[in-house]
Amino acid sequence: MTISTKGRYALRIMLDLGAHVGETVKLKDIAARQDISEKYMEQIIAVLNKSGYVRSTRGAQGGYQLVKQPQEYTVGMILRLTEGSLAPVECLAENALPCERSGRCATVEVYRRIYDAVNDVIDNITVQDLLEIEKEKVEP
Repeated sequence: MTISTKGRYALRIMLDLGAHVGETVKLKDIAARQDISEKYMEQIIAVLNKSGYVRSTRGAQGGYQLVKQPQEYTVGMILRLTEGSLAPVECLAENALPCERSGRCATVEVYRRIYDAVNDVIDNITVQDLLEIEKEKVEP
């Protein structure tokens, strides 16, 4: 499984907004701090906005802010939104067509364990957790 730049940047955008709770943050400021193309960020923020993760405000004082608190967003929520299924094989993805080998396939157990482990990690780390990790890395 490889997380695309879209997923990685979405996490960084949410992290940046989480660091500025209560503020309306301009996209150009996030782009500068995160070293992400503003044009590419527009595409990603549109997905986050449409899903209700962030809210936009128009006008001279406009920008973006989180709809909820940072501890209410998990890494899994953000990655699934931007990446789609994180299943390592198609047969484990949501709405997958039944596999004719499923009843006798031993290797699917390896993939199921990988998938379960990934989900356990990403569903138990929040944006708030990432903010705390970032703070520890900046302040040794």
